[in-house]
Amino acid sequence: MEHPCFIPTKTNSSHTRTISFLLGGFPAWGTTQVWSAVPLCSTYLLALLGNLTVLSIIRAEQSLHTPMYLLLAMLAVADLGLSTSTFPTMLRTLWLEAREISFSTCLIQMFFIHSFTDIESAVILAMAFDRYVAICHPLRYSSILTNSVTTKICVAIVVRTTLVQLPLPILLTQLRFTRVSELSHPYCLHPDIIKHAGSDMRINSSYGLFVLFSTLGLDLLFILLSYLLILKTILNFATWRERLKALNTCISHICAVLLFFIPMICLSMMHRFGKHVSPQAYVFTASLHFLAPPILNPIVYSVKTKPIRRWILGMLCQRGIRKSRAAICH
Repeated sequence: MEHPCFIPTKTNSSHTRTISFLLGGFPAWGTTQVWSAVPLCSTYLLALLGNLTVLSIIRAEQSLHTPMYLLLAMLAVADLGLSTSTFPTMLRTLWLEAREISFSTCLIQMFFIHSFTDIESAVILAMAFDRYVAICHPLRYSSILTNSVTTKICVAIVVRTTLVQLPLPILLTQLRFTRVSELSHPYCLHPDIIKHAGSDMRINSSYGLFVLFSTLGLDLLFILLSYLLILKTILNFATWRERLKALNTCISHICAVLLFFIPMICLSMMHRFGKHVSPQAYVFTASLHFLAPPILNPIVYSVKTKPIRRWILGMLCQRGIRKSRAAICH
């Protein structure tokens, strides 16, 4: 009896091709996995609330329509896209125990996950450039980084991402999958999919590595270069007070860099070289990579960015005053 994930292909060989994959589960969760969907939903709702709040504040406040906050808004959009791309299949796996996903749906999800990952990486690089200009060339900041230039940067990020990511699902359609394809994660990732190919995957693997190094790799390299130049400039400041003040403007961005790149690097290394890594480690690292930045980025920027913090505190104070008045009236 054939597995439901297989259909015969019209070839001279006896190979078969999968039309669907089995998504990976959450190891060692056992009977508690249905209840585990509750904190997962809470996590996603928190990410939605945080990023939508940041977007709403930037849109409402005319004074925040500046390059720095436009890039922050795009970071929030990327975080929303990344969490929304991964959440549905995670919830299906946990709550409904529905692990099967069609080949085409898997490719679409993979495209959006990797696309929003690349967009977030490029936005973080653009924000590093913003910090570099603000600290190293403060007098020329307003002439170098205008709203028009920032908009062009955002468009270039989307175009770059689309051009490099679009060939990935196209190349995967040329592969044959000759056995039950159970993925390592409850969502589709390119390195995870090609491991199950039954045909020559050298082109797919090579192009995947090219995309990784030409986008995330180069972005990280230029981010590190930006901070080397920033550090060199800060060390030339006369007093420690000026140095700490300059560094304080970078804290939020440094947190975003660490939250995004450290789990991403660990996950990439696991997929490429970690043949004996436990399933628990795969799931934990991937979840950290895809869920932590969308939750923590808006929190970090809300705490460290004065205009956003003041707006949120002002809203909370207004609500508190209204409740107090309503209580007095009753």
